[in-house]
Amino acid sequence: MARVAIILSGLAVLFLALELQVHADTSAGDPTTNYVMETQVAGGPDRAHCLSQNCLYKLLTCPENCRKRETIAPGKSACFLNCLKCEATCKHRKLDCFGYGAVCYDPRFIGGDGVMFYFHGQKDKNFCIVSDRNLHINAHFIGKRPEGRHRDYTWVQGLGIMFDSHKLSIAAKKVGVWDDNVDQLTFSYDGADIDIPELDGAIWVSADRQVVIERTSETNSAHVMIHELMEVSLDVVPITDADSRVHNYQVTDEDRFAHLQMQFNFFGLSPSAHGVLGQTYRPNFKTTVKTDVPMPILGGDEKYLTSSLLSADCMVSQFSVDGDVDSAVAASSVMQSPVVCSSKNGGMSCRR
Repeated sequence: MARVAIILSGLAVLFLALELQVHADTSAGDPTTNYVMETQVAGGPDRAHCLSQNCLYKLLTCPENCRKRETIAPGKSACFLNCLKCEATCKHRKLDCFGYGAVCYDPRFIGGDGVMFYFHGQKDKNFCIVSDRNLHINAHFIGKRPEGRHRDYTWVQGLGIMFDSHKLSIAAKKVGVWDDNVDQLTFSYDGADIDIPELDGAIWVSADRQVVIERTSETNSAHVMIHELMEVSLDVVPITDADSRVHNYQVTDEDRFAHLQMQFNFFGLSPSAHGVLGQTYRPNFKTTVKTDVPMPILGGDEKYLTSSLLSADCMVSQFSVDGDVDSAVAASSVMQSPVVCSSKNGGMSCRR
């Protein structure tokens, strides 16, 4: 009997490995979040099996003092599952402009493959940065073109996030004189404005409980989670006088070009994910731009251009409100051009 038990146990481990390997073949490029969530016991902590080589098949369980990956009360930490270090830890969510999924500065992206690149777009236009079968994210660009320049300086001022039949908007207000103590963040969900108290840890939860927004400081910082789809940490920041002098932005106190800096984390993008950032999470995605240039730039603006912040009509769109994945992919694939990517500067240690 003991021998049978050992054999059955071995088979169970083998089946688990095979099951997880299927997921691993289509997993995202970030090894820290390369995991599959396990079925949760009612009221129990979140658990996941790692898929990255460092912690392959290891089961991580969230600690007792932060049992969930999303915060559930003001001021509380959330659980971070890290399949690079093989650990589950509690911490407040703050963005890292040098981490995977970051969109910062003017604007500089770090993809799911760890590659840094710039996408300038155009001022006063909207571009799809992530498009998948059940999630679509657009970014609204603001900017200016000082005399003598051949292109716009641009920054991301707003996000339009679509999933199922819902629409979430996040934006930075237009600001003249900047004051750190004045909140410049705005949110709306399905057309209704969201009012969140200016308290560190204050939380808003949608009536359908699909969206959780938490302030991570009293003003200008927040963490947003959409259930089982994604999360993003974001700050509103201005163009400072020092930035303007160094880069010749020629910004004045009439408009500080307050903009968003953000870092995304996705929970299971499909292999057909597209968009400026989304395509970098495809399995075996390879960059094609030379690696020896000081500012690697992703072009092809027309492929990512959308008619409005809350429209999923870019040429590479994969999004389908009714979940008809095959028709969405088929419709968009006719218009897709070859992928154009950035140069590689080495994962988490990316630099300008």
